[in-house]
Amino acid sequence: MKMISDTDLRLEQAASTFAALGSEQRLTVLRTLVRAGPGGVTIGQLGERTGITGSTLTHHMKILAQAGLVRQEKQGRSIICAAVAYEELRDLAGFLLRECCADAAPDITPEGHDHG
Repeated sequence: MKMISDTDLRLEQAASTFAALGSEQRLTVLRTLVRAGPGGVTIGQLGERTGITGSTLTHHMKILAQAGLVRQEKQGRSIICAAVAYEELRDLAGFLLRECCADAAPDITPEGHDHG
């Protein structure tokens, strides 16, 4: 039986999160919610800000919620949408950058410019 290493698990989680973000519209929704802050916005405001409405917005929110990136909460007659995974997004960026330039030639900077 193959053992799953911590690195494999992180890779699997990162791939799953990237899959959820693999749509311009979902990425737009998440960026809009991140900009709105922890208090979020109503589903109507989210639609206005992104230009995505109705069942399409509902579909994208469902995928982002399943990935643990956003939440939807009923408050009175409104549905409030908010990003919730700020730390996970930082971790995802860290996952990408953790080994930055590890295999680069020693005379090349991370920006890709020669030292000399």
